[in-house]
Amino acid sequence: MASVALSPERRRHDLGRVRQEVFDLVVLGGGVTGAGVALDAATRGLTVALLEQRDLAAGTSSRSSKLIHGGLRYLEQLNFSLVREALRERGLLLQDLAPHLVRPVSFLYPLQHGFAERAYVAAGVTLYDTLGGARQLPRHEHLSRRQAMRLVPALRGDALTGAVRYWDAQVDDARHTMELGRTAASFGAAVLTSTRVTDLLREGERVVGVVARDQERGEDLHVRGRQVVNATGVWADRIQEMAGRGRIRVRASKGIHLVVPKDRIHADSGMILRTESSVLFVIPWGRHWLIGTTDTDWDLDLAHPAASARDIQYLLDRVNGVLRTPLTHADVEGVQAGLRPLLHGESDATSKLSREHAVAQTVAGMITIAGGKYTTYRVMARDAVDAAARNLPQRVPRSVTDRTPLLGAHGWHALWNRRHRLAEEVGLHPSRIEHLLGRYGAMVTEVLDLLADRPELGARIAGAEDYLKVEAVYAASHEGALHLDDLLTRRTRISIETFDRGLAAAHDVAPLMGEVHGWDADDISREIEHYEARVAAEVESQRMPDDRTADAARMGARDVRVGGT
Repeated sequence: MASVALSPERRRHDLGRVRQEVFDLVVLGGGVTGAGVALDAATRGLTVALLEQRDLAAGTSSRSSKLIHGGLRYLEQLNFSLVREALRERGLLLQDLAPHLVRPVSFLYPLQHGFAERAYVAAGVTLYDTLGGARQLPRHEHLSRRQAMRLVPALRGDALTGAVRYWDAQVDDARHTMELGRTAASFGAAVLTSTRVTDLLREGERVVGVVARDQERGEDLHVRGRQVVNATGVWADRIQEMAGRGRIRVRASKGIHLVVPKDRIHADSGMILRTESSVLFVIPWGRHWLIGTTDTDWDLDLAHPAASARDIQYLLDRVNGVLRTPLTHADVEGVQAGLRPLLHGESDATSKLSREHAVAQTVAGMITIAGGKYTTYRVMARDAVDAAARNLPQRVPRSVTDRTPLLGAHGWHALWNRRHRLAEEVGLHPSRIEHLLGRYGAMVTEVLDLLADRPELGARIAGAEDYLKVEAVYAASHEGALHLDDLLTRRTRISIETFDRGLAAAHDVAPLMGEVHGWDADDISREIEHYEARVAAEVESQRMPDDRTADAARMGARDVRVGGT
């Protein structure tokens, strides 16, 4: 399989295709589920168009806890089948599908109540290890109080009597989702972001496609398909409303995460802490910690959920309950707020709603998939394509995504083993090559080819020294980044990893993106102004006392996309 760049030229090509072709599947939603559906269908030989109103992973799929895991808390709910399924997917991702993007991470579970608690937790993590099957990760271990504090010196002495350490995996969710979309494109899918569905096309009672607005050019498109798959997450009900009926109801649950510098918490392992309603993770994230999450009902703007001062204080209070040196608001570099698409249930507590997924035929010609969790995206995608395939005239092969590595996976291990040699060849520090390999896998050769042609792109991005300027060019030329926000929020995580939220970087990289997209000086200024307004609105929302005032503040900045929501 040859890689395909999600370039401006490719976008023009795909626009031409959707004007002319009738696709087997038109997939709505460029999150992990929609991108997974596009890849599953394309690898079965189906023709596919993937439409996303903003950017790949613009919603929930860039704002998760970034964990690939079975979910210990689902064991307490006795949902063994979900945990087993998720742990199988974790093994596939670690070993075969995306080893360059998914990596092991350990968590310390502090114990506070003596032998009975240790026995209870031990039983849970033993079952967790057992359900995980083949051993890609170490088994859990029991630690004394002294051993635990040696591993995590940041803990208060009275916060634990001992601990259990276990292993899971983590992923850069936004990059993983983008690579799903790009891999689907490499198997022939048309992938169009900034393309907002405004209506459904019908013949009688049957859905035969969608009307979509190209928000970059202001053009309406009629995209025809034999089956439409609604994989829009928290937007699923709105698409079903266009059809006049819906068999699946989705409830949005807001979860926020804080990002703080690595030196604020002295620890060599992540942590998982119990809260009154769920669990709290402290997750290693490069030179940072990711702390989350909350779990609260949300019925306001779906495109830009806002974190309030109350949300932030909740997380600080919970993590400070075990830290020797408490965190303050001044320690917070970034905040991300996302919405989980939960299947609507009887419980008033969103933390108790089902994380299993559902697939249903909304009307003739349209399938809706909703629910689930990030880790099980591939299973969700397979089930959605299976449902759509039953309504196609041709025989459709079985899913092969369990043995279809993403772009960047093939050859990654060999490149990792020779990373020091590679560093010598290109004149970069080995740690910089490791950084690039962890983001691009074997596709790093494309990045380094750009660097060979333009050595000046080896300079660091202003205000974001973890990233090189060549990465900004590559994001625009190969990874489908159409706007500054796409680059700073999803292709990189500069918007949450810097105290200025990426403002200095925006000025540095906008001209580089402009070279790829043909922006003039006014276009560059407009992109920077939009990004600055977005940052200002988010910072203001995080000072507001509650959801409604935070939402009103966040809505003070318009989306950069023409006609954006």
